[in-house]
Amino acid sequence: MNRRRLAPLAFAAAAALWLGGCQSAPAVPADYAPLVARFYLETKPAEAGLAVQLPQSGVAINVGPKPVFVEYDIVNAEVTQVDLGQCLLFQLTPAASRDLYRLSVASVGRRLVLSLNDKLVGARRIERAMGDGNILVFVELPDADLPGLVARLKRTAVDIVLASQKKKST
Repeated sequence: MNRRRLAPLAFAAAAALWLGGCQSAPAVPADYAPLVARFYLETKPAEAGLAVQLPQSGVAINVGPKPVFVEYDIVNAEVTQVDLGQCLLFQLTPAASRDLYRLSVASVGRRLVLSLNDKLVGARRIERAMGDGNILVFVELPDADLPGLVARLKRTAVDIVLASQKKKST
């Protein structure tokens, strides 16, 4: 079975357990708008890529045309505090975690570029093999916006799983 189809299943089990304990469906906030996170890999100098630019720093990066991780690969997002400040922590499915490890081993020195709803917001340099399935990314957005972004990312992940389950049952 395709990795993209298995990824939602892993999260579906967790979401079903969580949602199963609820007496009624959670209310959808009126201001909720889906937030889709995708990661693109920086291309090698000799490879063709799409030239993109981060909004605040103006850093220009050439990335591959297809994302290497998409919304189906993400099981959780959190705001976390590290020595350099606040950043976003993305936790990947087990299958995507293995892909991240393989990708990071072969791509040391390159960057993963994060887009939220097709808007580039941050990048993370791959410094070593990433074997824990976590991606920390500093984003070029105000720290005050991060909790709201994380809430939308989590809600979008649940909606994707529910839509996938509904599609399979029809």
